[in-house]
Amino acid sequence: MSEVLIVVDMLRGFCEEGHPLYCGPQSRRIIPFVRQRAEAHRQAGEPLIFLADNHAPDDAEFERFPPHCIAGTEEARIIPELADLAAEATVIPKTRYSGFYGTNLEELLRRLNPDRVELVGVCTNICVFFTAEELRNRDIPVRVPRAGVASFDQEAHEFALRQMDTVLGCEIV
Repeated sequence: MSEVLIVVDMLRGFCEEGHPLYCGPQSRRIIPFVRQRAEAHRQAGEPLIFLADNHAPDDAEFERFPPHCIAGTEEARIIPELADLAAEATVIPKTRYSGFYGTNLEELLRRLNPDRVELVGVCTNICVFFTAEELRNRDIPVRVPRAGVASFDQEAHEFALRQMDTVLGCEIV
């Protein structure tokens, strides 16, 4: 079985204190698991993709959320704990919740033709969820390990996991 691992928004702006959209200590707790999964994929020769929020300073998203992960800033960089793995992976900058919107992710996945995509990262109820929804709309099986996702809102995190399971048909492990 071929599997692609997509690491969603494990960026300094979401995973380090002091930034306006810091996801809290729960985002820090998933780092060892995310690293282990990325290393396992790399060692197995399976594709590894990092999605990275990367906004213009005047992005329309800032009408709903505080400015964050502006292109070229520290916030938009992959956290140091995963930077070495990202350097050997495909990194796709994105400007919206879904990893598909305005990116080459669909083209890349079409070429890779995986049997399944595993999603890890933050935030479970936003970028992970909307990327999972897009994958399922393309009939790509999705696996989401609970130990590999986190959000600043625990209630929304749990709701998103239930929705990915019951509505989208993702495998939640």
